[in-house]
Formats: sequence, structure tokens, C-alpha cells
Amino acid sequence: MIPATSSKLKVLIVDDSSFMRMAIRGILTKAPGVEIVGIAADGMEGVEKALALKPDLITMDVEMPRMDGIAALKQIMAKQPTRVLMVSTLTCEGARATFEALDAGAIDYVPKNVSDCKDAQAMFQQALLEKVREAAVSAVPRRAGMGIVPRVAPPAQVRPSQFANRRVGYVGIGASTGGPVALQEVISRIPVNFPHGIVVAIHMPKAFTGPYAERLNAKCSLSIREAVDGDIVKGGQVLIAPGGMHTSLVRQGSNIVVKTSPTSEFPQYIYIPSVDQMITSMADASNGAMLGVILTGMGNDGFKGMKHLKEKGGLTLVQNEATSTIYGMPRACIDGKVADVVLPLDQIGFEIGKIG
Repeated sequence: MIPATSSKLKVLIVDDSSFMRMAIRGILTKAPGVEIVGIAADGMEGVEKALALKPDLITMDVEMPRMDGIAALKQIMAKQPTRVLMVSTLTCEGARATFEALDAGAIDYVPKNVSDCKDAQAMFQQALLEKVREAAVSAVPRRAGMGIVPRVAPPAQVRPSQFANRRVGYVGIGASTGGPVALQEVISRIPVNFPHGIVVAIHMPKAFTGPYAERLNAKCSLSIREAVDGDIVKGGQVLIAPGGMHTSLVRQGSNIVVKTSPTSEFPQYIYIPSVDQMITSMADASNGAMLGVILTGMGNDGFKGMKHLKEKGGLTLVQNEATSTIYGMPRACIDGKVADVVLPLDQIGFEIGKIG
């Protein structure tokens, strides 16, 4: 269900494939609270219709003739900022283009599955409806490369560390919608000599986490890569939990190491990779000597992990509402009273970096 508003969510569909245009239209036409206001067959037509029709949300293909989705997105963000949901192929090239689109102002993406398999089609339908539902309650972007408009502009603050003299050996970070851009903002502000290992769980498909880790590694001073089974968590390094499976942290002697598992081993988790599983297992492996961080995202994944971490004596930090694309995951921690510190996005990396 699309959240109830005074009017329907107006959607523009931009895709060069007539099959995909019909498929997306068919799915969204049946969704309560959604109105299809236009269809465009390429990026140039998409820009024209976006400016003329002023939709609430645009679904945007990446590869199109005349003008591709990235170029169209940048023009829309420069002229008339609008929520844009990228429809991306499940390939490394599709992933790289998607992250470029997110940097340019797209709020999220939905993986395109062109298979004739009914299960694949059902998964695409479910993912599309879920992403549109999230988009309906997300903050509106301002312009290309400038992220999300804060509901309240956070004041610049200089403060001593909230976690001074507290026992911290590891950092676990979870995020979902809006997370790829938010995480880059956080990690880029952590110094290269940071002494504690960092593990990240962010809801992404299998084909996306590797290219995403490579992109972060090229933009940040810390060493960043996709985690593999048996990796040791160590200082100065960020491990991105691989998509399509769950990641746990386990104690082996004096080290904490990565253990990857198929989703069938943890059927209780609907989000993959699970932030709850990552933080809960890290809290156990470190005996609570860690900082848990929850960034923007829909739903409440991470709350149970942060609650368990608090029970183990660990520390918790969440992103504030004003700078979140979607406030669901941080809100769950705040409402559940498991957040020690709440900060705007631009202060979180600095706060983490202060931990000695």
C-alpha cells in the first residue's frame, strides 16, 4: 500500500523498452494511491515530460538512446528536483551506473530482471512496489550532487567525543534506502589511521556490493572492499557485507572474522544482508566492545541488533531525521530507546573518527 495522502502519487515512467514500460505501468496501475501521468521512451523525452507534468516520482531506465538515464537525471535535478527511482540491470556495469545516479540525486534503485521466469517477474513486481512505497515517504532531493533537502538544517557543532573513555574495538554500520550516498559521506570523514575495524551491512543485491566497495575505496582514505568468508576484521579497513547472503562475525582466538551464510540459514530475516544479524553477531564476538551505527533506511532492520548490543554494554549512534532519506531504521532505534547518540549525517563520520 502507498501511504495515504491528499492526492495520488503521480508517476512518470521512462524506459526505451516497450516491454518494460508496459510491465512497470501494469504493476503500478494496480497499486492503490498511484497514478501514471506519463510515459517516455528515452531520456530526452523523459526530461521534457518531467518538466511539463511535474510528477512526484520518476522511474528511470539507465541505458536509452538519444539521452541515457544518467544524463536525463542530471538535467531533471538541475531544473526541477524530483524523486527518481533508477531501474538498473543486475550487472557490474549496471551497478556502477546506478551508483553514479545515486550520487547525482536519485533516491534509490530497483534491480531489473528481464527473465521470462514467473518467479523473477514476481520478485521484480514486489521490489518495484516496495521501492515506490518507500519513495512516497522519502525526502525530496534538491539538485544533482547535493543529496537530500534536510527538513531542518542541522547546525554545525564542534563537541568532544560522546564516547570518550568507553570500550570500543569495532564498528558495525547498517543502512538501506539512501544508504549508499550516506555511507560514503560517513566513511570519507574517518581518518586513514582509524584503529578499529569496520563492517557494513547495506541492503543490496549480490551484483552490486563488489562494485560499490570498489567505488568507496576509490573515494575514501580507508581501505574498503567486499568481505569474503574468513576475512579478519582489522583497523584501517572497511568490509562491505556481500549481497545475496547474510554476514556474521565470529570470534577466532584473538581475532574477529567474517562468516558468510546462505539466506536459508536465517529465514527469519527478510532484509538481505541483515543488519540485525551482523550487529548481533558482532556484539557477541566483541563482548559488547563495539559501536553500532544505523543510517537512513526503510523498516526497522538493525533495531534488534542495536538492542542486543546495548544489553552487552556496547555503544550506539543513529542518523537524525532531518538528514535521513528514509527515517524508518533510525526511528526504530530511537523509539525503542536504544540510541545513545543521534547526529546529522555530516557529523557521524567525525564522531566515529574520534574513537581512540
